Amino acid sequence: MRITIWNEYVHEKQNPAVARHYPEGIHTVLAEALRKHLGPSVSVRTATLEHPEHGLPQSVLDETDVLVWWGHQAHDHVSDEVVERVAKRVLDGMGLVPLHSAHLSRPFVRLMGTSCMLRWREADEKERIWVVNPSHPITEGIDGEFFEIEREEMYGEFFDIPPPEELIFISWFQGGEVFRSGCTFRRGKGKIFYFRPGHETYPTYHHPMVQRI
Repeated sequence: MRITIWNEYVHEKQNPAVARHYPEGIHTVLAEALRKHLGPSVSVRTATLEHPEHGLPQSVLDETDVLVWWGHQAHDHVSDEVVERVAKRVLDGMGLVPLHSAHLSRPFVRLMGTSCMLRWREADEKERIWVVNPSHPITEGIDGEFFEIEREEMYGEFFDIPPPEELIFISWFQGGEVFRSGCTFRRGKGKIFYFRPGHETYPTYHHPMVQRI
């Protein structure tokens, strides 16, 4: 499997609170986690917004089986050409894994055909992530009915996405909100898995269960 991890890589260079958890970027932590869990059977490369063509020329996408995407502050800086290039590759069979605030990334919105808006609150709340589809391969290695993240940003319904093909995780927050936090979709020949956790000012991508998923 050939995996490309795309990260806009803006917050880490501007916000010390983010750099404390991800001094070399969120993409680097994700790449290390994938290499750890998947071993030598995969190749993992990274790309960021600042690279030519945002690090996603056609040649890179043609050699990518799964594209993992993290973005937040710079969605509008992703060029139309790259958005269409990514969407076409998904339709042709590439997998896409948008993480956290990539719910508003231009490729995801393009493929969903909806606003992909939601409710949110940044208040250092506990997130409990319930496994609601325990037979799904994405849940492999998760022990128990749920796991918890001690501090996270709240995302709440209504989440304006099309009905997911499969709902795998639901999140509950201390304020009482719930959220469809693990959803799969098919577009053309490609598969998409949206996974909610990962606010940049928290060490969420160091969490062993998040890394496992």
